[in-house]
Amino acid sequence: MPYNLTSPNEILERCELPDIKGWFVRELAQVSSPPEQAILSSVATELDAFVRWPAEAILLWPGCNRVPLSGNRQKYFSYPVRIREMARARGVVLDTRPNGPAIAAFILAGGIRPERFGSSNAWSVHHLYSGKFPYIGPKTTTHAAKESGHFTQSAGLVAAHPIADALVDEFPFFAWLLRG
Repeated sequence: MPYNLTSPNEILERCELPDIKGWFVRELAQVSSPPEQAILSSVATELDAFVRWPAEAILLWPGCNRVPLSGNRQKYFSYPVRIREMARARGVVLDTRPNGPAIAAFILAGGIRPERFGSSNAWSVHHLYSGKFPYIGPKTTTHAAKESGHFTQSAGLVAAHPIADALVDEFPFFAWLLRG
C-alpha cells in the first residue's frame, strides 16, 4: 500500500505545550493564503467542534498493524475472541476492513464519531502519527498503521470532521497541534 509521506513543508519551531496557541499562530504565518489562514485559525480556535478524542488510552490489540501480508493488496481482520466479546458486550460492531481495528480501539476507549452532514458515514478515525510530518530534527516519525504498538492505541487516534481531516494531512503544524 503506497503512502504519501513527503511534504515540502515542516514545522518551523519546537512545539511548546505551555504556549501552544502562540506557537500555532507563529506557525500559521508560513501559510501565504489569507483564506487558508482563516480556516486554520477558525478550526484551531474551535477545535472541539472539529475533533473528538477518546475518553481513555487503551492498546486494544497488541501486535496488530495494517501492513498486508506479502503478496496481498489489503489486510482484512479477524478479531480475537476477547475483542469480539468486549465489542458485543458494549454493542460495538466490528469492521474487518483495513482501519477497522483502529476504529474499534477508538470507540471501545469511549470515543464518539459524529455523523456527517452530507454523507451517511461518520467522521473519519485518524491516526495522529501517520508517518508524515516528523518533528524538528528527525527525518521520519511514527507511522501508527505500520507499527503494532500504535495501530490500535487509542491515545493516538481522533475522530475528525472532514475539514479537520483534510487540514491534519495538509499542514504539518495542524497535525502537531493535535499531537500536542
